[in-house]
Amino acid sequence: VFSVFLLICNIFAMSTSCPCGWTEYYDRCFFYVSKAMSWADAQKNCETMNSNLASVHSDEEYQLIQKVVLVASHGSGPTWIGGSDAQKEKLWFWIDGTTFKYENWCEGQPDDFQGAQDCALMNFAANKCWDDGSCEAALPSVCAKKI
Repeated sequence: VFSVFLLICNIFAMSTSCPCGWTEYYDRCFFYVSKAMSWADAQKNCETMNSNLASVHSDEEYQLIQKVVLVASHGSGPTWIGGSDAQKEKLWFWIDGTTFKYENWCEGQPDDFQGAQDCALMNFAANKCWDDGSCEAALPSVCAKKI
């Protein structure tokens, strides 16, 4: 069964620039990591795959990332993305160094609840928008890399 999976992966890899199991969108590849980790550990894990926690730059891209999460997890629970304001409160940056222009915060967010929420997570509440959460919370994550 595993060898059949590898064969299918190799055939699929010939038609895309992304590694097997990753989803291509324009010039980037996205991958859902189901293992729950802190934001920092999730970023380190992405780095082992030559990627970073995902930055998001448009509604269309966010919808694609949501689809990646849904297909891989059969759900749409809170998931780490690469935004943080840990260095300076209210100054959000993407861990991959790209400009933080597009935002999809839930109403009233980010709120830095109890002064301890500095990392961005997606799929929060019914609207599946963003929230700032405790960076130590254990959540699944989405990695992204340039093609």
